[in-house]
Amino acid sequence: MDLNIFDRLESEVRGYVRSFPVVFSKAKGSLLFDEEGKQYIDLFAGAGTLNYGHNNDVLKQPLLDYVASDGVVHGLDMATSAKKAFLETFERVILKPRNMQYSMQFTGPTGTNAVEAALKLARKVKQRQNIVSFTHGFHGVSGGSLAMTANSKYRDAAGVSLANTAFIPYDGYFGPDVDTMSYFERMLEDRSSGLDAPAAVIVETVQGEGGVNVATQRWLKELQRLCRRHDMLLIIDDIQVGCGRTGTFFSFEAAGIEPDLITLSKSLSGFGLPMAMVLIKPELDVWKPGEHNGTFRGNNLAFVTAAKALETYWADDRFTQSIAGKATLLRDFLENMVHSHPEAGLSVRGRGLIQGLVSDIPGFSNKVAAQAFKHGVVIETSGANDEVLKFLPALTIEEVQLRQALDVLDRSVADVVAAQPEQKQANARVIKFGGKAR
Repeated sequence: MDLNIFDRLESEVRGYVRSFPVVFSKAKGSLLFDEEGKQYIDLFAGAGTLNYGHNNDVLKQPLLDYVASDGVVHGLDMATSAKKAFLETFERVILKPRNMQYSMQFTGPTGTNAVEAALKLARKVKQRQNIVSFTHGFHGVSGGSLAMTANSKYRDAAGVSLANTAFIPYDGYFGPDVDTMSYFERMLEDRSSGLDAPAAVIVETVQGEGGVNVATQRWLKELQRLCRRHDMLLIIDDIQVGCGRTGTFFSFEAAGIEPDLITLSKSLSGFGLPMAMVLIKPELDVWKPGEHNGTFRGNNLAFVTAAKALETYWADDRFTQSIAGKATLLRDFLENMVHSHPEAGLSVRGRGLIQGLVSDIPGFSNKVAAQAFKHGVVIETSGANDEVLKFLPALTIEEVQLRQALDVLDRSVADVVAAQPEQKQANARVIKFGGKAR
C-alpha cells in the first residue's frame, strides 16, 4: 500500500501511521477497512474516543439532520439550541440520578484544553501554584498539562522547564505492600519535606497511557480525605476512562468520592467529534466572563451527538450491564492467556473495558501488536516502555467480534513466544524473580 504521500509531506511527528501502515478508508462499528478492502477489528477505538464505535447509526442520523437543517455549527460560547439540549440532557441523565451538582465549562475541543482550564481554575481558587500529579500519569502535551505528565518521552520535547508540579507515587508504584498515601500524607505534614502546599491534586483512576495502572477504591478515598484535610482541590481526569470505559459513566463512582473538578473529552461527543468539558463544583466557579476562552469552545455538532448518546445509552442501567458482561469475557480470556504462556511472564491489569496484558520481555507487546495487525486486529501499547498491550474495544463491540479479536491476539502471543530466542526468555525469568533464574 502506497504511503509515500504521508512520508513526503507529513511531519515526522506522526505516530500511529507507523504502527498501522495502511490507508484506512472506511469504518463501521468495531470494524476498519483499508483502501484494498481488508477488514480489521478495532480494539483501539480512537485511543478511547469511540466508545460507541465508528459511525454509530443512532448518533449519525441526528447529526445529519442537524446539518441538513442549517443548525448552528460554530457559535463560540453563545446560547444555541444544540447546547441547550445537551445541558438539559446531561443534567437529567447524568447529574441528577447521581445527586451531583456541577457547573459545566466548555473549553477548547481537546482533552488537554480541559486539563489546562482545570489547573488554571484550581490555582485561581486557592491562590497557590503547586499541583500534585502522580508517577506514570498522563494529562496532555500542552504546557500546563505536560508539566503534569510523567513520561520523559513527552516531557523531553517541551523545550522549556516544566514547573509548579510535584510528583507523588501512584497506588502500587512500590508494590502492593507500600501505602503511597501514607507517604503523601507525611510529605504534607512535614514542613521540611520540600513539598510546597499544593492548590490541587490531579489523578486518573486508571492510568491509560501510563500502563493501565488501577487505583484501588481505598486509595482514592484516602486521597480525597487528604485533599479535604489539607485544603487541596481534587481533580479527576476522566478523559480516557470516563464515559463508561470502566463500566459506569464516571470512573470514580464505585469509590464514592466527590471530585471538585472533573475533566472529560474523548468519548464525550459519542461520535469522535472533538469536545471537552470541565465539571466544576458551583462554589469554585469563580471565572470572570471570558477570562478563559477559545474560538472552538462548544462544538455544536458534538452537542447533538453527545446528547443522543446520553439518551440512548445512559438513561437506564442496561448499557452498564452489557459492559460488565463483556469486561468479564475479556478479563477471563486474558487470564487464561497468562496461564497458557507462562514462559512470557504475562500478567493482567485493568477495569471494565480497559485492560492491559503485561509482559516482562522487552519489546514483547509491540511485537504482539504488530503480529495482530497483520492478522486484522488494531491494538496499541502503553506504559513507560510500551510493555503493556492495551485493550480498548468500543463498549458497543459485538461479542462475536470481541472473541474473534481475542483469538487473533492469542495466536499472536503464541507466535511471538515461539520466535523469542531462548536466552531472552531466560533473561525475562531472571528479571521476574529478582535476579535468580528459577
